[in-house]
Amino acid sequence: MTLEPNASVSPAGAVITPGWSDAAIFVAERTEESRRQLQSSSAVGLGIVFNELCQVAEECEDPNWDGFGAEPVSMDAYRLAYQFLEGLPLGTPAPSIGAEPDGHITFEWHRGPERTLSVSVSPDAQLHFAARIRSARDYGTRPFFGEIPHRIFELIQRVAA
Repeated sequence: MTLEPNASVSPAGAVITPGWSDAAIFVAERTEESRRQLQSSSAVGLGIVFNELCQVAEECEDPNWDGFGAEPVSMDAYRLAYQFLEGLPLGTPAPSIGAEPDGHITFEWHRGPERTLSVSVSPDAQLHFAARIRSARDYGTRPFFGEIPHRIFELIQRVAA
């Protein structure tokens, strides 16, 4: 039997290594299973948002879905957007979800005209973001490797605060 490390990175950037023993691996697997169940629940997690993502992807899967020549939302964009949602910690406020004419999927957190964040998930694993928090503006692009980039997580927290 070959044991592989089960390391991950928390949203704060700390490396988490649950261990190498069979017991540690068992606990890590059960913890992840429980996290996924909570995340998919409508009461505690983002279950409704996963359903909304699926609905948006289905409504926008054909070319010209908006009547103005929009690109279809690809399976890659959908898969990456799903992974983005999975990466959000429990208790994260639910974003609104939409599709863009370039085929990207957008998550938006809006708490008024001076507290808003938009994150666009592209099919080539790029996260394009723009935020306005009071008079400060922040924008950019980060690669997406399955973990929410630290800067985007910080912006979500600041908009939700």
